[in-house]
Amino acid sequence: MIHGDYMDGILPVYKEAGMTSHDVVMRLRRLLHISKIGHSGTLDPDATGVLLVLIGRATKALPFLEDTDKEYIATMKLGMRTWSDDTSGEIIETRAINEISDFPQLLKQFIGKQKQLPPMVSSVKVNGRKLYEYAREHKIVERPLRDIEIYDIECLDETKHEFRIFCSSGTYIRSLCVDIAAKSGNLGCMDTLIRTRVGRFQLSDCVTLKQVENGELPLFSLAKALAHYPQVAYEPLSDIIQGKKIKLACEADEIAVCDKDEVMAIYRRSEDDVFSCVRGLW
Repeated sequence: MIHGDYMDGILPVYKEAGMTSHDVVMRLRRLLHISKIGHSGTLDPDATGVLLVLIGRATKALPFLEDTDKEYIATMKLGMRTWSDDTSGEIIETRAINEISDFPQLLKQFIGKQKQLPPMVSSVKVNGRKLYEYAREHKIVERPLRDIEIYDIECLDETKHEFRIFCSSGTYIRSLCVDIAAKSGNLGCMDTLIRTRVGRFQLSDCVTLKQVENGELPLFSLAKALAHYPQVAYEPLSDIIQGKKIKLACEADEIAVCDKDEVMAIYRRSEDDVFSCVRGLW
């Protein structure tokens, strides 16, 4: 979509290894000559896969994309523990490997709602500081357990300890690898990670930075990015533009209000059939 002198929409980018998610945003700002660009769901520098980039007014939708479910393909390495819980970090302990007799069955034990300990190298805050700041000083602090849910997990290669996982937002696959290894009586960490899906967006929807450089820019609408919200049409549109409370007959407590095929705002139930504007997205 084009609005005035700038564009807006969702650009699914295939993030390559060796660059941060912020690096992708900075590169796109230079390529597109647009400053209003952000991203949802940070990927570690060594990880690859789907990174949702928000352009123009789509950046307003960032808070509503952070809880989007995700899918990954990961491999786990046994016999070592590192500061970062992946093979890129400094090794702090090694141990002989106990062979896993039934890796697929071991993985199935992790399906469901559970508590997870975030990695020391992460942006989770403790006492006002991000965990990775403590990790840089080689300090281990008490970390808050986080609520996550693993919807499905399947073995792809038992020899390589490769698996696919479908999980809630906020799940650290590095921590999961540590936990899987521990369940088998091993030390372990994550070796490789590919994010294959974020919400409705898959690898097949993505473009590389090189493709963008060559003029390919397949922008998706906010309606697709926010498809996890019930989308409700409402008139008059002026009420939505002015952020007024509105009356709706619907079951969901939080909805995306649309004008034709365009999402205009996120509304939340305040009482009975009355909904209040959470944020305008026009």
